Amino acid sequence: MQAAKNAAASAKEKAENLAASAKAGMDKTKATIQEKVEKAKAHDPAEKEEAKLKKQDRISQAEHNKQEARIENAAERERARLDAAHHPGHGGSEGSALPEHGKSGVHVTLGTARSGPMGTGGTR
Repeated sequence: MQAAKNAAASAKEKAENLAASAKAGMDKTKATIQEKVEKAKAHDPAEKEEAKLKKQDRISQAEHNKQEARIENAAERERARLDAAHHPGHGGSEGSALPEHGKSGVHVTLGTARSGPMGTGGTR
């Protein structure tokens, strides 16, 4: 069971990394196009140089965002792995007696309990 959870977390991480890479690629392409537009509108070499610097900044920001996403995705996978290792058999809503793990319709907050059909707000 743990191996399946780890495999699912790994697959999720890969998919999210792929999405982050795709977004970074789109952002880099957008930066290049914006540079071309700004250079076409520029009237002097200083404005053209400024457009080039803006493009480089946008590309650097896109790459930074991608790396941050990869770090966060790896951390999320590690949290899932540790959670599975520390709570074997508590795979979420199935098999758990804890209200926060199931769809029991019970909501407990600071000593108060509400129960009722899901999505209706319950009774007090």
